[in-house]
Formats: sequence, structure tokens, C-alpha cells
Amino acid sequence: MPGVTHDDAPPLADLMPWSVAPPRLGRGWPAGPDPVSLARRWDALLAAAGPDRAALFEPSRSRTLDTRVGRLPGGVGGTGRLARAGGPCPGPVRVLRAPFDEQWLIPDHRLIDAARPELWRVADERQVFLVELPEGPGPRLLATELLPLAGPARVRPLYRRPGAAEPNLAPGLLDHLGARLGRRPDPLDVLAWIVVAARPDGGVPLTADPRLWERGVALGRRALWLMCRDGERPKLPGGRRPYVRAPLPARPSDLGYDAEAEALTLGEGRVSPVPRAAWEFEAGGGRVLERWFAARTEGGEPGTLAAIGPASWPQAWTSELLELITVLALLADVRARCAELTVTEPVTAGELRGAGVLPVPRAARRPSSVLDAREEGPEGQLTLL
Repeated sequence: MPGVTHDDAPPLADLMPWSVAPPRLGRGWPAGPDPVSLARRWDALLAAAGPDRAALFEPSRSRTLDTRVGRLPGGVGGTGRLARAGGPCPGPVRVLRAPFDEQWLIPDHRLIDAARPELWRVADERQVFLVELPEGPGPRLLATELLPLAGPARVRPLYRRPGAAEPNLAPGLLDHLGARLGRRPDPLDVLAWIVVAARPDGGVPLTADPRLWERGVALGRRALWLMCRDGERPKLPGGRRPYVRAPLPARPSDLGYDAEAEALTLGEGRVSPVPRAAWEFEAGGGRVLERWFAARTEGGEPGTLAAIGPASWPQAWTSELLELITVLALLADVRARCAELTVTEPVTAGELRGAGVLPVPRAARRPSSVLDAREEGPEGQLTLL
């Protein structure tokens, strides 16, 4: 979000010290926008044998059909070698595949080059992942309750343990802000402020002005709700809500925008009204709507598992598109309001160093070392963390 600024702002890397690289698949076919197609890809892989199965799998240096790996945290996926695997597809899980693009993933460690188990261990219904995006037009940060695959930047979980335990914040930060503001903020308040205030250079201006803090947190909380969308679904005001005005074709081949009519065109299909701000919304290096559409219409090479997809445009995608348009339009309004914020009474990095909040201890930059969970290792062996 654009907006607040001051010199000597503490870096995000110090305020939320533990970060992880996003999972790296190594092959595209285990993820996609249609869960039914993922199950069909799995079945096609297991129906092949020998060299045909290996070619479909798309081996890498990290994963082949004979790679032995442990089960993903949470007890999903198999541990036996894929060369002799059988059985149904592990139930796909919802993930953030790209900025504002929620897709599905087959949760099997054998299919993923670098799964980042430390992220899976802390992923639950109360976790929020902060995803850093490359510099460019659009938001600097995204928040999601889903496991983020959007790379190449860092992922910073809000909590270091499941159940919203042990905030991933500089030790002593909440107490120091509480003393300066007159009320101790909770971790979600700090995350909301960070989403609003983070600068492209990684600095996060903080304030001791209670009224400004509350205003910024309120905007940040709305941004978090729009990005995570838990609970009630977002809606634009009556008369501005997008609807399908002309039925979408079975296989729309192109996406366009009629600025005068505020209409999104998908082949012969038509959706309106679509605010210009939603159409032009960029994140991660491109227009969100264009990249979302391309991910659903650009098929894989013939003969590959990625080429297996729905025969026609699913109704679920239309519903997701209408919600995405709404989210982008509302977020554009939040970003415009954030640009009006100016920090007063700054809490500087120097102040945090003087208070002993910075520098953060090395342990704060590492994942929690002990979790009360057993995980299955390669070929069914059990490991205790």
C-alpha cells in the first residue's frame, strides 16, 4: 500500500523476523485452477508405467519417481516411491498460486521440489501469511490464509506456531508500541498497519499517534479482510456489482476491456460493470485479471499432464471472477485512502534499538524448534519433531 513515510523506519525484516522462501513445485501440473483436473492428472500418471510414467512426471534434480521423502506436515500425501505408487489422488488443497489467484494443489511431498515443511507446520485456520512482492506497480505486500506459492519473494507467517501462538514479531515490539500508544496492540493490528505502511524499500514507518494508528489499522484490517475473504463475502454498492451480461463461451479465447461501457469481454461473453481500477489493478509484475484469465486458458503442451483440464469453462470460475473483480475494485479504493496517511510521532528504528527491541535475537529469525506433532518419514517411518 502506498502512503505513510518517514526516515529511519524499521525494516519489515526486523519487525517480522522469521521468513521462508515460498514452496517451489519444480513442475506445473500438480497445481491448477480446477481440482477435478488435478485428480485426472494423478490418475493418468499412475496409469502409465516405466519410461512413460517418468516422462509424465517431469523429473528434476530434486524429485524423480524413486525419490524417498517424508509425508507433508498434516498427514497428507504418500511416502512410498512414486515408481510403484497406486491409489486415489490426495485431496487437493486450496493455495495462493499467484497474486490474487487462488488455485489448487495436490498435497504430496513427492511431487514438490521444495515444499517448505516449516510453512505447512504452521498453516491453520488462524494463520495469516504475508507475501512480499517484487517492486513494481501495485501493492508491496499480500496477505493470505492459504499456503502461498507466489514467488519469488519471501513469506512471513504472522504466527510461529499453530493456533495463533507466538507472534512472528520482534520480541518486545508489542509492549513498546503499547507503552507509546496507550494500548497494547494485538498481532493482527500490527500486521494491518504493516500492510498499509510498508514502503517499496522494505521500511515500515511506525507511529505513536493513537488516532493515526487506529485509522491506519482500520484501513489495514479492511485490506486484510479483502485479501483473505474469511466470513462474509465482499460486495460493491448496489448498481455497481458485476454481473454476466452475455453468457461466457465454453472455451473463451481472449480477454478484453471496454472502458466506455466498463465491460470485461471473454470471447463473446460479457461481464459488467467492471471498474477501470479493477481492470488496471497490477500486482507481481502484471495486470491481475489478465494473468488470472491466462492461467485458466493457456493449456499445457499436448501429451503432458498439464494439458489435462476441464473441457469447458466451469461455472465456479465465473463466480470466482466476479468476486475477484469486486475485491480488486474495493482494494483500489483502500489503496487510494492509504495514500492520504502521513506519519506523525514516528517510532524510529533508533528508538527501537534504544528500547532493546532491535536488533532481534537470532532465534527469532528461525522457525520454532519444537512442535508437538509426529510426522511420517520416507517409506512410512515416523519422526518426532
